[in-house]
Amino acid sequence: MNGELFVVDDLPGEFARRVIAAYQSRRTDLFSFALSGGSTARSCYERLAADSTDSIDWLSVNVYWGDERCVPADDPDSNQLLGRQSLLERVGAANAVYPMTCDEGPDAYQLRLGEIGKLDVVHLGMGPDGHTASLFPDSPALEADPGQLVALNEDPSGRNKHPRMTLTFSGISRSRLVIFTVAGASKRAALEAVMSGEDLPASRVAADHVVWLVDREAAPVDG
Repeated sequence: MNGELFVVDDLPGEFARRVIAAYQSRRTDLFSFALSGGSTARSCYERLAADSTDSIDWLSVNVYWGDERCVPADDPDSNQLLGRQSLLERVGAANAVYPMTCDEGPDAYQLRLGEIGKLDVVHLGMGPDGHTASLFPDSPALEADPGQLVALNEDPSGRNKHPRMTLTFSGISRSRLVIFTVAGASKRAALEAVMSGEDLPASRVAADHVVWLVDREAAPVDG
């Protein structure tokens, strides 16, 4: 698998610790951080908000998203809503917030990412089918051109509803650190497949540094 895997007892706490460490070792005054979605992400962001009070100046953080569902910003399925409720409203403010919006389209978000060069941290999860961000098995965005950083995409299996906008593999690779957080027994089979080298979307993620934080329920039985 790409990256280092760590089985941890306190997944949100370890996530927060690593984001704080990345912020404190940032290379420029501004820190760029791309958020994810889902219940694991929510608990991670709530913990990060609580633990970063004295260690992150959020007015020096620019917030992006790794993917988004094509729904209104106040829809319960919106990753933007999750990020605002679990993190941004708790820390008060950030230097800038750049939500993904399908109406705006991928080209505008690609230009925005191109202006910064590299993201400092991209947070990703993984589904039971091995998808990450909104890069689903057998979906068109898996074959995006190397110069395409953002794409519209859908899950051809129909298991994940809503059209999506997502960073491509090229977009994710333009990051200094990718942090996967994987929780729950339902993810164990996909994680084992990634570890064995099967060609799932999550297996294809590359960046300067990739870290997998895994709770004990998701960890392989012999791990």
